[in-house]
Amino acid sequence: MVSLRKRIWLTGVSLLLLIGLLTGGASGTRPLHAMDPPGAIGSPLDFPEPPRRVVSLVPAITQILFALGVGDAVQGLTWHETHPPETARKAVVGGFFSPSLDRIAALEPDVVFVSSLHAAVRARFADGPCRLVELSSHSMEDVYRNIERLGDMFHKREAAADLIARIRSTLDLVSRKIDKIPPDKRLRVMRLMGRDQVMTPGDGSFQNAFIRAAGGIPPRLGKNGGAVPVTLEEWTRFNPQVIYGCGGDREAADRFFDQPGWKDVEAVREGRILYFPCELTCQASVHSADFIAWLASSLYGDAFSVAAHHVLPEKRLGSRIVELPLEYVSSARIVESTVSDFTNKTLLVEFKTPMRILSTLEGERSGIRCVGNHGSPPPCWSINHRGTIEGLRNRLCRILGKSPETTGLLMTGADMGNLVIRSARYRDMTAYALVTAGVRGNAVRMGSDEGRFYEPGTINLLILTNRRLSSRARARAVIAATEAKTAALQDLDVRSGGDPLRWQATGTGTDEMIVVEGTGPRLDNTGGHCKMGELIARAVYDGVREAVYRQNGIVNSRNVVQRLQERGLAPYDLLSQCSCWGESGRKVPRQALALLEETLLTPRHAAFLESALALSDAHERGLTCDAEAFGLWARSVAEDIAGEPVAEWRELVVADNVPPILKTALDGVLNGIERKLRGTQQDGPWTLEEAQDHE
Repeated sequence: MVSLRKRIWLTGVSLLLLIGLLTGGASGTRPLHAMDPPGAIGSPLDFPEPPRRVVSLVPAITQILFALGVGDAVQGLTWHETHPPETARKAVVGGFFSPSLDRIAALEPDVVFVSSLHAAVRARFADGPCRLVELSSHSMEDVYRNIERLGDMFHKREAAADLIARIRSTLDLVSRKIDKIPPDKRLRVMRLMGRDQVMTPGDGSFQNAFIRAAGGIPPRLGKNGGAVPVTLEEWTRFNPQVIYGCGGDREAADRFFDQPGWKDVEAVREGRILYFPCELTCQASVHSADFIAWLASSLYGDAFSVAAHHVLPEKRLGSRIVELPLEYVSSARIVESTVSDFTNKTLLVEFKTPMRILSTLEGERSGIRCVGNHGSPPPCWSINHRGTIEGLRNRLCRILGKSPETTGLLMTGADMGNLVIRSARYRDMTAYALVTAGVRGNAVRMGSDEGRFYEPGTINLLILTNRRLSSRARARAVIAATEAKTAALQDLDVRSGGDPLRWQATGTGTDEMIVVEGTGPRLDNTGGHCKMGELIARAVYDGVREAVYRQNGIVNSRNVVQRLQERGLAPYDLLSQCSCWGESGRKVPRQALALLEETLLTPRHAAFLESALALSDAHERGLTCDAEAFGLWARSVAEDIAGEPVAEWRELVVADNVPPILKTALDGVLNGIERKLRGTQQDGPWTLEEAQDHE
């Protein structure tokens, strides 16, 4: 079996676990006065005024709406939405496969965006006052067309044109870079899919088009569809050099890549197996060009690292001012620059006089005239990892026009556009925290998780005050800021990437911090009992919470479905692993999925599971001694869901890694659902592969 370190050659972060849910149907509907193509919903649509109340059941469309700046019109969406962060505060109407018709109706939408899978939604609302709009999204041309249509519908034609231009510009840049890769150096690339068998997108799929756009060679199997099976003979004949998937595809990889034949292809032998966020791999939408750029860089990182292969000069592009009203700060701004052909963003804070700093990346330094936090986009990650941190810092300083000897720099993969500045004040004392944060996949619980890697920071903090902090005060400020960061993550219930079922995270594995000396009255202590220590902690706490929201869309009020998914227990996965559906185990009845999602969104049942999550964490820390009463509560919940007594209690959660309290709670929910559905006429199963293949 390939080692974990080798297998994660480049790891994206999985935010979604359902593979096929993000694309629309095969037909499209033109807004305004355009005629619908054959098979589309309804007759010509006319929107003389932009829709004011929208429910979007298709994440690819939701992303376009927010990118066009009309997110305020979105009243409801599915629980699968995680981007942009504003979706976290929208009403949830259920899951993609089985949205609640009553929840949709309660929002009184004037438009509902649907896919071809939403037959029940169409049957309920086809003759009502709201319009049903179905826009396919199976290619980049579909994406452009959908952006134009939605721009027309919402009177955002200029924004639509700008968005399309940005997407085309990114694809053109990638194409120019790929042109420098000789044809005989192009790599054979396969998108991994499936659960019980190895599958891949059909020959005509948008995912194979993405591979070609990234300079890869996808397989040609003579099969069409969203997901088609791959035989062992086809697998070995194609002999992929790189395999990639999303987080939900790891199960198939773990099952097959230790077996004869499957493990003998070049990609598995060399450990070139990549994982990217599912919202990028599994849909064609506004971020598809960014994914293609990321994939291309992952495939050809060595070539992209060579200056001779660059197509754009490395230079500063422009900047915007950041307000930081401290007497010793001469300027603060976010600078955009071209690095390795891709746009990078760097926060730079410049001082009027040289300063001492304490950097957790570089140690104690003096004579510093500028501190900063450099954000690299995903296409630069594999390029940056091929060099040293010192070499990258020196190169960045040259591009930014700064001296490495007088510049303290942190580095992150978080988007500097999500920078948060928070301050805390008491009388004439002020502390500032400048924060970027990303916690998907890289979060850890120190003392529990294993340390495997080293790379630049993910939660990065710049701490500045209006006092002159001594060396001792700067060192103590690191403790105050770190404890505040941990408190923020625990209050958000951010889960450890190592064992999300059991542990909350205390940070990420790559956090860094700079504490600036500052000017003003000398201060020698920033401990927890000191006012300045309190101010630093408050600014960091507020800043980390807001930065995590902006980068990852995590808020306290997120629903319990998303919190279960963060633990690897998304509804479909729970049901597919449940022992209640017979030997197949992975063909989930549609009614079961719909009932589970509706149950998890019902306030009293959600409260039960939220209590279970809190009690489970306490139990894992040894803070509880008897869970018998909770077991009785779980049985009463099962009967409430079933609407009748549940005489036969079965242990339906078969996974052995689920903590006992959480297992009891989930068994209660599943026993209730099984009892309620027992004896009913099932209308067929959902499988991930069937959903992906439905066009």
